Amino acid sequence: MTWAEVSGRRFARQGLTTPMADAGPADAAAAMCGAHAQVQSAAELSIGLRLTGVTQSDIRAALWTERSVVKTFGPRGTVHLLPSRDLPMWCAALSAIPPARSPFTDDVRMTTDQTEAVLAAIADALVDAELTIDELTSAIVERTGSWAGDLVMPAFQGMWPRWRQALSLAGTRGVLCYGPNRGRTVTYTSPQRWIPDLATADSPTAPEDLLRRYLTAYGPATPEHYARWLNAPPTWSAKLFESVDDELESVEVEGTLAWQLVGDDAPTVTAEGVRLLPYFDAYAVAGQPRSLLFPPRAAERALAGGQAGNFPVLLVDGTVAGVWHHRRAGRKVAITVEPLSPLTSRQRRGLDEQVDRVGEILEATAALTVGTVSVGPHA
Repeated sequence: MTWAEVSGRRFARQGLTTPMADAGPADAAAAMCGAHAQVQSAAELSIGLRLTGVTQSDIRAALWTERSVVKTFGPRGTVHLLPSRDLPMWCAALSAIPPARSPFTDDVRMTTDQTEAVLAAIADALVDAELTIDELTSAIVERTGSWAGDLVMPAFQGMWPRWRQALSLAGTRGVLCYGPNRGRTVTYTSPQRWIPDLATADSPTAPEDLLRRYLTAYGPATPEHYARWLNAPPTWSAKLFESVDDELESVEVEGTLAWQLVGDDAPTVTAEGVRLLPYFDAYAVAGQPRSLLFPPRAAERALAGGQAGNFPVLLVDGTVAGVWHHRRAGRKVAITVEPLSPLTSRQRRGLDEQVDRVGEILEATAALTVGTVSVGPHA
């Protein structure tokens, strides 16, 4: 397969060629294997750009009112928006990944028994509540003991309580997810309020199911690509590929040998046109080979220490061709786009359309400047 065929297939399946028809936020999140939501507005853009007529209010309604989408910890232990219907599969698949070695010293890390006690306390405290981090800390200490609240974890501007080592694990285990903000303060609650039978869901084939979904969205790919996307051990990823070997076939992509699902033919479309993707959009983060998605000049400008996602990216025909940034002020949003090469008149028209769409999703009036993006990564 050529890179044009690979990027064309990914574009089509993620609603980037044309927006997904008769679909909602949960469908868009499923198509890209989760929308990275460390920055909430970025997740809303990732989803909205793959749908027609959807705004951030619609996505927030899907999250907090309809509960068709859940905000929790996904790939790499980072915050994602995931379809609620798929949460049992996600929890089981992520729980199957061998845990990484704790970076903390013996006097800081928790024992296995302590970790299980904290998880049980979280499940009990959140069963019918939405708690801030401080309220959750008090509830955990009350149920486990003062050791859970010891301020021993180095944090951004101080020290965090010991139990917070298990925060993302609680999401993976399905006992914690994000609740609606209380003003500007984050809350946590139980995902069983979204999916009452989550605790008893049985997903023995979840690791294989998630791999199939990843290959559908981002194949052809290698075990190393998959391990990097999940932050999983490469040997574990290789064994998972071997476990479904009869479902896979090898494909050469511009000199790289990779795997796809048997018979998964590329559609006869190409990734044409201009697209603006926000921070940590899944297309840029999960897409491999990185050297083809980010050609040399793009890698230098749009990757931060080799990591994708720290800059919103401009795509031209499915390949990273620049960076962009937006700054909101009330009902207006100023968008600066820095192409790495001059845009044709057709591409400039496509860029104008993308800027208008970003404004619609953010429910603001957008104004475009083509020039240098002066802010640094993840600004």
